[in-house]
Amino acid sequence: MPTNKRYENITITDFAAEGKCIYKSEDGVIFIQGHVAPGDVVDIEVVRRKKKMGEAIVTKFHSFSELRAEPFCQHFDVCGGCRWQHIDYSEQLNFKQKQVRDHFERIGKIKEVEYEPIVAAEIQRYYRNKLEYTFSNYRWLTTDDMNSGEEFSRNALGYHVPKRFDRIFQVEKCHLQPDPSNAIRNALYHFSEKKGYVFYNIKTNEGMMRNVIIRTSNTGDVLVIVQFAEPQEEVIEEVMQFLKTEFPNITSLHYIINQKGNDSYQDQDVHHYFGDQYIRETMEGLTFLVGPKSFYQTNSQQAYELYKIARNYAELTGSETVFDLYTGTGTIANFVARNAKKVIGVEFVEEAVADARKNSDLNGIHNTKFFAGDMKKVLNADFIAKHGKPDVIITDPPRAGMDPSVIGTILTAEPDRIVYVSCNTATQARDLELLSNKYKVVKAQPVDMFPHTHHVENVALLVKRQ
Repeated sequence: MPTNKRYENITITDFAAEGKCIYKSEDGVIFIQGHVAPGDVVDIEVVRRKKKMGEAIVTKFHSFSELRAEPFCQHFDVCGGCRWQHIDYSEQLNFKQKQVRDHFERIGKIKEVEYEPIVAAEIQRYYRNKLEYTFSNYRWLTTDDMNSGEEFSRNALGYHVPKRFDRIFQVEKCHLQPDPSNAIRNALYHFSEKKGYVFYNIKTNEGMMRNVIIRTSNTGDVLVIVQFAEPQEEVIEEVMQFLKTEFPNITSLHYIINQKGNDSYQDQDVHHYFGDQYIRETMEGLTFLVGPKSFYQTNSQQAYELYKIARNYAELTGSETVFDLYTGTGTIANFVARNAKKVIGVEFVEEAVADARKNSDLNGIHNTKFFAGDMKKVLNADFIAKHGKPDVIITDPPRAGMDPSVIGTILTAEPDRIVYVSCNTATQARDLELLSNKYKVVKAQPVDMFPHTHHVENVALLVKRQ
């Protein structure tokens, strides 16, 4: 399959991994970049190749698929976020359901599973409770911007252009997070421009205004963190006072002075400026404290659906010892605690474990214990001997899945049931195959946490073979 080869008047065959589409040519499978849909009739040009596979771009559309929908966001052409806006929502769900089965069968070699229908999101816009925006002094200008003949400020506050770490496009309205997210971002941008603050340059690590994180909650709380790249006290005070005055609905206001080469802030000191230290999320009568560094599922409503499935799969009667691996701030652990004898949570991030303990105390839950440390070091035979053999293990690892040594310890512990929650069904399927000698996958339940993207969460139930 030579590079630059063109295919004319071809029909896009199907969806593929990572939100791409495919065309099955006589030369092999071609992955199509861009906003295409199965059923589109297009001309394409191969731009990369590898053995029997290639990557191509569309050079011309002849006709559009019936699976298409009208994109709702003005930034659709440049933003890498809601990349499936042009696909009808029901078709998005169909592909996500199909993707789970494909990964299980192809990667995990798993057969005879009961695949329950994907849980659709009732709210398909403004569903996120956390967004992060970046300042830049080198704004990305779209083709429309350049053709307009207008003069534009080169400052921007928005998102990274896909695959360009150093380019930020200006966001006017984002459909991912409810109010007051858009208002805060836009007001902060215009205030910073008016005051003449220097927007950050990621290449030179220079500038003052760096980043803003906005968290909203289902209780109406709003948490804002502003990252500054320099310790200019006067500027910091002006910015924080502006936000406090202009947005009295901000209930928790913080700032960070980050002089590193990247925006990650888990290792940075967070300075509390105004309001509460935390915001609050509620779920089935429980209250969860969410701080500046806390992990909490970014779709609160669908997180509730996810946790209900995990609890149902665990089939707790009140007599079980449950291990909750990768517990984060203990949301799953505290959610299932009332149905178990005791719950042991393990998490790498110490601040998250501290939040998990606070959440147990806040809700009057006394049958949980949380431990911080590297999972493959903490979860060992001595740990199990000390805290008791688990009857049920609930595991919710990061996208990379579980370390082989962790899987080995689980196999040694031999719980009756394993509930595996995953945000990456490819690594989930890989791990399930490693567990297959002792465990059978009985059920799988996908959950659509992120509408208009190719991402899907999935809960799998494993039972010990007899």
